[in-house]
Amino acid sequence: MVAMYKCIGCGAALQSEDKTQPGFVPANRMQDEDVICQRCFRLKNYNETPDVMMESGEFMTMLNSIFEKDGIVLKIIDVFDFKGSLIPSFNRIVGNKRVIAVINKVDLLPKSTNMNRVISRAKKMLADEGITAHETITISAIKGHNLKALLDIVSKESKGQDIYIVGTTNVGKSTLINKLIEDSTGEKDVITTSNIPGTTLGLIDIPISETQSFIDTPGVVVDSQMTHFISPKDLKVIMPKKEIKPKNFQLNEGQTLFISSLARVDFVKGERSSFTVYASDKLKIHRTKTETATDFYSKHYDTLLAPPEIESPILIEDTDIFSFRTTERSDILISGLTFVSIDEGVEVDVTVPKGVEVSLRPSVFKGV
Repeated sequence: MVAMYKCIGCGAALQSEDKTQPGFVPANRMQDEDVICQRCFRLKNYNETPDVMMESGEFMTMLNSIFEKDGIVLKIIDVFDFKGSLIPSFNRIVGNKRVIAVINKVDLLPKSTNMNRVISRAKKMLADEGITAHETITISAIKGHNLKALLDIVSKESKGQDIYIVGTTNVGKSTLINKLIEDSTGEKDVITTSNIPGTTLGLIDIPISETQSFIDTPGVVVDSQMTHFISPKDLKVIMPKKEIKPKNFQLNEGQTLFISSLARVDFVKGERSSFTVYASDKLKIHRTKTETATDFYSKHYDTLLAPPEIESPILIEDTDIFSFRTTERSDILISGLTFVSIDEGVEVDVTVPKGVEVSLRPSVFKGV
């Protein structure tokens, strides 16, 4: 029986026959120690990746394989994209395992943010999806914030069993594991990380004792995230990398905010109100009159509203429009792009590319 070797970066089975398939490595490197595949090499050194043909169904089949295995699950949630962090059929994947909800990237939020409110909103979102978290904690994997507290929870809940790290693409799973490994062993960047969705291609088993492992799982691609409507090179534009500085706009009824070229928020009805945008500092926010907004967009989507660079005016061609009326101060969440805090008693229409998720929640910034 031929031994199967796996890439230590993404978990894909190594092979030297087909460059378009996961795990490709030149034949003369197959026997190298700690070998990584060509895809991971390019990610690690150039932050770019060749295409590989791996359908989402294959990801789900791989994830479903953990159903009957013993262990606990760390469900990673991107604080900047609650809805986009939900995995379809999550309960079917994890079975009866105990779930720890880990809200990552809190370093992106303003320091004055009430974290108890963030935890409360996350618990409600999970409960609405039928998911019960036995523990919920906020962390920053990249900054190392609250990782000791997380490890204490993991030690208490796992009882020596394996720990499965589960999440959608780009929530920071591999970054978290790399940090935990670094703190434990001193080794850095064992798992491949990137802005590009779907970096991890297989189950990666990282032993932490003779009987227990961290297991990194493939990031599940959720089509409703804005990240799937732009090119990989523009992901770094829309995804914030440092503490967000909110931008506040006073709007009158009949005015519109463009969030770069990717989303439009129309103030339909209400008294003069505050609209506070939480987004990457690389995105341009533009205010204009609603009656001329479509014409403005058609002329400037690739100039005044760029970056990111888009090839056509996607907010005109094929869109979804979401209408909301607030009864309290609320946040509009546009999956993978931004959230916008608005006052009580206003009516808004939100236009996004067709398929992008938009939702409304009570504001996590109320009373801050």
